[in-house]
Amino acid sequence: MSDQLFKEEQNTENSLDPMPLSARLAPSDLSEFSGQEHILGSGKLLRRALESDNLKSAVFFGPSGSGKTALARYIASKTKAQVFELNAATAGVAELKKILEFSKGLSSGIAQKRRVLLILDEIHHFNRTQQDVLLPSVEKGEVILIGMTTENPFFYINNALLSRFIVVEFKQLEEGHLREILARALRLEAGVKSLNVEVSGEAADYLVSNSIGDARRLLNALELAAVTTKPDSKGIRKIDFETAKESIQRRSLRYDKSSDEHYDHISAFIKSMRGSDPDAAVYWLAKMLAAGEDPRFVARRILICASEDVGNANPMALVLAESAFRAAEALGMPEARIILAQAAIYVACSPKSNASYLAVNEAMAEAEKGKERPVPMHLRDATKDGEAFGHGKGYKYPHDFPNHYVEQEYMPEPKKFYRPTDQGFEAEIGKRLKKLRGEDKQSGGKAV
Repeated sequence: MSDQLFKEEQNTENSLDPMPLSARLAPSDLSEFSGQEHILGSGKLLRRALESDNLKSAVFFGPSGSGKTALARYIASKTKAQVFELNAATAGVAELKKILEFSKGLSSGIAQKRRVLLILDEIHHFNRTQQDVLLPSVEKGEVILIGMTTENPFFYINNALLSRFIVVEFKQLEEGHLREILARALRLEAGVKSLNVEVSGEAADYLVSNSIGDARRLLNALELAAVTTKPDSKGIRKIDFETAKESIQRRSLRYDKSSDEHYDHISAFIKSMRGSDPDAAVYWLAKMLAAGEDPRFVARRILICASEDVGNANPMALVLAESAFRAAEALGMPEARIILAQAAIYVACSPKSNASYLAVNEAMAEAEKGKERPVPMHLRDATKDGEAFGHGKGYKYPHDFPNHYVEQEYMPEPKKFYRPTDQGFEAEIGKRLKKLRGEDKQSGGKAV
């Protein structure tokens, strides 16, 4: 009886191949790939290498669900090489050495002269010693290695090994690519066609937008929605918005404080403030905070931007940024988000000048590499015994002169470092300096 029941359950309309949908839909031809046209388009180097079965060792890097594994397995299905797959997070040196020893025997065999293809997922988990084990075999061509990683290989793979690789960057899939993948899953027998699935436009929009460029995430959600939705009287499984919403987990932000994403996001945040885009600035701020970033880290970057990129065009930006830093530190999250948003928006909307930043960089270079300049006697400290040596003698106190200004030497062989811009308050600073120096008279009374 139990055996019969088991057989009946296997034949129910809910049954699907136990292999995940993303694996069942893995492309069997290059034309079936969605996205990555920059590397797989007609005439591209990687495509030519694949079509001629002449691929050398490579590292595929890019976000999750962008097609790295799918392409590696496509290559494995087409190549004449002996294929091995390992995950660097769990594989040890002993296991790796066995494959490399096998590859030596295979490549030296008179009868076969075959190659070994090693697909190594999460290669960034291999330490320097493990990477060094791979180097001789890759260098001699005894093994073709395809390493896959979500991290920047230039940070995680040593230069000696990296120099033997073709480095291939996979880009996050766009919504159009995800819609192609969704449509393909609905129409193919390997997908969910056998379940008679219909996805409403609203549900499709939700699945695509909440997959954040990850095809695997999209397909997992579709499959879950399909197998858990009961067919109607016509045998159709209708996936509506609520079903789609239940089937895809809360959107996980693509942000890891220990990875490149950390630096990419803070870079986007700073560049948005520098570029006077308050909407982009507050978005990157919100995304970092939602992902658990330390608000003090964000506040420090606002401080830097307020001085480096706004500077004297709006001196209040630095004052507000410093106040925001202290307030955010005292309050903590979630209230700190309001303080930081106010400061970031203020900095983004302020007139911009990097004149102070350029001035100090130029002055630092002069101090380190330029002519050595001693402090003039009249500028030296005259306290204690200094006065006996003539320190401070001849110094002119500016407040004793009209307009609280007097010409005197403040720097031997003077050199100009600070060049005020015409932005915001700094324009007024520029006019004042020109007036004090008499430069406005030299130009016919006009500030230049």
